Amino acid sequence: MSANRGLDASEVERLTRRGLRLAQLTVAYNVVEGAAAITLGLLAGLVSVVGFGIDSGIESIAAVLVGLRLAGRLRHGEPDERKERITLRLVAATFFLLAGYVTFEGVRSLTGGETPATSTPVVVLLVASIVVMPVLAAMKRRVGLALGDNLILADAAETRICVLLSISTLAGVLLFQLTGAAWLDPAAAFVIAAFAIHEGKEAWEGELVEDDGDGDDVVGVGDRA
Repeated sequence: MSANRGLDASEVERLTRRGLRLAQLTVAYNVVEGAAAITLGLLAGLVSVVGFGIDSGIESIAAVLVGLRLAGRLRHGEPDERKERITLRLVAATFFLLAGYVTFEGVRSLTGGETPATSTPVVVLLVASIVVMPVLAAMKRRVGLALGDNLILADAAETRICVLLSISTLAGVLLFQLTGAAWLDPAAAFVIAAFAIHEGKEAWEGELVEDDGDGDDVVGVGDRA
């Protein structure tokens, strides 16, 4: 599950602890973000924002799963390959769950004739997500690549999807005000769903560790340090 890429034990532990802190930060941020999005979405009658809040909950679940495994590694000194594989597939399942939900909401929006509305607190919330989440995703990805770790990279990919959903939701609200084209938001949702399915498939198969430019190869789920 983790190739560790020639790192010594102290560096592996340091990076693992950083990955754990990032997973914990993800959970804390997304719980607040999700609660705020669902509340504001219900108050403003914005179904897309409620969906965004549900996505935050899904991302929190993935981060909890990753955090539990990283904490387990720190306690026991090495990864449990069987549990790591199961956890990675559970995280992959959250991608498929997200894709299904986003697709459902997109179809419902198109067929139901729903149109976005404006809400200043919603715009502020989405802009905050667009600012915070790319930084968090990049930090996770750096740790995941350094460790050759599919779990952390899967968590980073889920965070990137949150960024795309933030942009899509915000664009849907703002572009409708400019063009009146309500189909733009669900169309973007379908693209995000396809991306989620792709990432979920790679997480399921353990093929998330990519070449980072230093000649390192893709690491599969069965590779060990």
